[in-house]
This record gives sequence, C-alpha cells and structure tokens, in this order.
Amino acid sequence: MKAKENYVTGEVIDSCVKIHKILGPGLLESVYETVLAFELRSRGFNVALQVPVPVNYEGIRLEVGFRCDMIVNDLVIVELKSVENVLPVHKKQLLTYLKLTGKRLGLLINFNSELMKDGIFRIAN
Repeated sequence: MKAKENYVTGEVIDSCVKIHKILGPGLLESVYETVLAFELRSRGFNVALQVPVPVNYEGIRLEVGFRCDMIVNDLVIVELKSVENVLPVHKKQLLTYLKLTGKRLGLLINFNSELMKDGIFRIAN
C-alpha cells in the first residue's frame, strides 16, 4: 500500500508543478482544484472532489459539513490552498482529515508560492 501512496503523491506533485508552470500563482483555489482534477484524471487517476468527512463522536456518526478538497485513488488526501502563507492550522486540518478518514498520507499544496516546491507539504498519519 505504501508504494501505491508514494506513486500517487509523486504524480500529484508532478501535476502541480506542471500546472504552476503553466498558470502561475495567484488564482483562486477553485481554479487549481478543477485543473488538478482534470490533469490527474487525464493520467488515469480516480479523483473525488469536495468529499464530506463525517465525525464519529461517542459512537455516533455526525455529518458536520466539512470537506476534503480532493481524494486521489481513495488513498491520498490533497488539500489545496492559494494563500500568502501556509499556517500551522492548515497542516493540523489535514492531519485531522487523515485521522477521521483513516487515510495515511496527505498533501497540502499552496499554489500561491513563488516556487511550487516551497508550497508542497507532505503530512503522514
């Protein structure tokens, strides 16, 4: 399973670098989400967008209205940002999503970085 997750993250990162080179920083997060989903699907990946994440609390499943931006091949959560600075809360949010979904690996991608490599954060559960 780990090799599959690493392959998926590699392809997501490669796709993000390609998109960033073509479009550059500064667009809305929703634009990058749409383009990244298109790019990944063209590479043969299954991409789910705006996936609801329920919370199990004291044995009760609660639909609380928060969503993962993207889950690729039901393995890797991808959270997209287009912000001046990635804050610690953004990383904590992704880690919480990983815990709640039982996924092991996530990527936090900030397309508003000057260099894409500076906007990629790999978070493991």
